[in-house]
Amino acid sequence: MIDYKLEHILSYTGTLASSPEVIGPVSEGIRVNFYTSGGEITGASVRGKIRAVGGDWMTVRRDGVAILDVRATFETDDGALILVTYPGVIDFGEDGYDKFLRGELPTDAKIRISPRFVTSHPEYLWLNRLHCIGVGKYLAATNAARYDVYAIR
Repeated sequence: MIDYKLEHILSYTGTLASSPEVIGPVSEGIRVNFYTSGGEITGASVRGKIRAVGGDWMTVRRDGVAILDVRATFETDDGALILVTYPGVIDFGEDGYDKFLRGELPTDAKIRISPRFVTSHPEYLWLNRLHCIGVGKYLAATNAARYDVYAIR
C-alpha cells in the first residue's frame, strides 16, 4: 500500500435557504437546487464564515444516490475570499428517488465530498495545493450540513 495520512484542515457548517428550488424529474434524475444562506468555518488555520451566495445543484438518480455539485465562497476572519467547489454523494437508499419525488426527505443523511479550494490571498495560497476529502451530515431539523475536511498527505 502507498503510505498516506489525513490532516484535518477545517470543519464547517453550512445553512440552507428555507426551501429548495425543485426543477423536477429530467433524464438524469430529479434536479433540485439548494441555496446557501450562511454558515461558520472553524479550524486551526482557517476560520470565518460562509457567504450567503452559492449552493448545491443536486441530482437524485433513479437508484437513490444524490450527486452533489456545490459552489460556495468562504470569507475568513481576516477578509480572504476562498472559492470552494466540490462533487459529492448522498445515498438516500434504493427507494430514495421515489421518496424524494413524494417530498419525503430523511431527517439526516451522510455526505461524502471531495472539495477543492481556490484563492489569491497570500496567507491561504497553501489551500490551492491540497487534495481533500470530507465527511458530512445533513440534519433536517436545523436545515444545515456539517462537514469535516481532511487533506490527503
